[in-house]
Amino acid sequence: MADLKTFTGICNNLVVKGLIITLLFGAIACNGKSPALKGDQEQFVTSDTSDASVRTEFVKMPDVMLLIPEKPKPGEEFRILTAGGKRILKAQIVVKGPTGSLKSLKSKNGNELPFWRIDEFPGSPAGEYTANLIVNKITVSKLEFNIVSGEAPSSSGVIWKTLSGWNTSMEIIYSAWVNALFFDCDEKDSWTALHEVTRNQERNFLYNYLSRGEDDPEGKNSVLMQPDCADNPFYLRAYFAWKLGLPFGYHLSDRGYLGRNPRTSQWVTNETSTSKANPVASFNSFIRRVADGVHSGTGRTALDDQTSDYYPVPLEPGAIRPGTVYADPYGHTLIIVSLKAQSRNNPGLLLSVDAQPDGTVGIKRFWKGNFLFNTSEVVGEPGFKAFRPIKLNKGIPQLMKNNELTGEAGFVPFSLQQRKMESSIFYEIMERLINPEPLDPEAELNGLIEALHEQLLVRVTSVANGEAYFKSHPGSVIPMPSNAAGIFLAGGQWENFSTPNRDLRLLIAMDEVLDFPDMNKLQKLFDRKSSGLSVTYTRSDGSLQKLTVAEILKRRDAFEMAYNPNDGPEIRWGAPENSDERTKCKRRSPASQVEKMREVRSWFNKRLHPPT
Repeated sequence: MADLKTFTGICNNLVVKGLIITLLFGAIACNGKSPALKGDQEQFVTSDTSDASVRTEFVKMPDVMLLIPEKPKPGEEFRILTAGGKRILKAQIVVKGPTGSLKSLKSKNGNELPFWRIDEFPGSPAGEYTANLIVNKITVSKLEFNIVSGEAPSSSGVIWKTLSGWNTSMEIIYSAWVNALFFDCDEKDSWTALHEVTRNQERNFLYNYLSRGEDDPEGKNSVLMQPDCADNPFYLRAYFAWKLGLPFGYHLSDRGYLGRNPRTSQWVTNETSTSKANPVASFNSFIRRVADGVHSGTGRTALDDQTSDYYPVPLEPGAIRPGTVYADPYGHTLIIVSLKAQSRNNPGLLLSVDAQPDGTVGIKRFWKGNFLFNTSEVVGEPGFKAFRPIKLNKGIPQLMKNNELTGEAGFVPFSLQQRKMESSIFYEIMERLINPEPLDPEAELNGLIEALHEQLLVRVTSVANGEAYFKSHPGSVIPMPSNAAGIFLAGGQWENFSTPNRDLRLLIAMDEVLDFPDMNKLQKLFDRKSSGLSVTYTRSDGSLQKLTVAEILKRRDAFEMAYNPNDGPEIRWGAPENSDERTKCKRRSPASQVEKMREVRSWFNKRLHPPT
């Protein structure tokens, strides 16, 4: 932990940004540790207290306030974000200025860790203002700011200038922001690009935070973000850091191979020089560079690698929070956006967001069909990880070391818990984290079938994207990689429109449903549920084909050979040979590709991914 002088300097820098932090840890003791919390400073995260399965986790979390936009002008509405412990939801936010007290026009809040609320206030005249966070008639946090007319700062010559380092409070706000972006979303929600989410003012509390129209959907110069899965966490982190003047960086790295983890090399940061005068154009150019620099190996560096962009966290409530990244063993990456607590009537739900090569961004729940975990015969070390915070050392950005990332220092702690962990243990721990109380078998099976159905709905879009490509490129053939690793990893049109990785996950999901324990006792439930849920795809002749989950499960084997976009949609959906459904199919992969698929099929049959 920083000494008191250094810490005071950091806080002063944050006040300049329009942000003030209330340290509920108390004054820093001489030995560098924080004294015990007292009274209401001990926050407890619980579900509805009337539930039999109340979930209680002890966490220590400061309350943080942020002024939005960064520099409000006279007459402009402004907002106050408060994030931290549960008590903020019932606190009062009182703003006082030259004309007296201001009342909040409306308020919105998120009811999970970290808790957050956004209070909107009317436009007010120029002057000095104070926002007070009041709990039980006691002011526990104070934010002082000015409303003043002013010009936007000139270009700094770098992508953006670093004003302060990452600390506990910035991590809390980041987590709250990620949660708010995808607030109340479920697996039916998807977007054509990440910037479609950030351009939604109701979701993005940093919308136009810099007052440059940077998120205006109609703006001529607004942020553009269309990441794939590996880029997505870095885009979110970079966007947030840019808005708040925080350091951001990523490492160039290799992909490693069996027996050697991916290794990092050059570190590229926001302090990179730029010739673009417009900061939005500069940011857009920079994140395109980020996309070229990070890849599927970036998230799978060694767990104890101190130069990595991520560090591993423990599998515990409070550690698996919004903004946490999941790097799977085979190159897919997801970001946690919500952990909905288990209640008497509903199971817990851990939700994430991921991006696909075709540009879509969508919500995925945690289960074996979406979150693959394996530590044997894979390249690198997968698991749940957090972004490694970047601090300022004498004004120079510096990655924090593993031994600095502790709970006592206010960070989600560094942990090697997931190293060499057996898959079965991993899923058992995660199930207890999401559902502390054992689920009723019927409820569990019901949830699995629903999760499979959501996965199939996403696949409808993926297959349709491939069909749209062939409509605009009639007679073309997408080249297929020559080996198994390439089929799962290659870029270009193959990556954009083929589905080997997603279909492998789909097969694992099907197995999870069909191999559910005591299926004989639950057969009626299975039949009713799987026959009641369906997807509909467009056939080659433009007609619609409806398939129930039950029908698709009977075609399970066909999905081991259904990932090639050169095949028509009927083949992609496993239509049996000589069936009426198959007769409309007008397109088939070249014989050489079909032969290669037969050779690769053993990986799908074994439900294994070739090392990539």
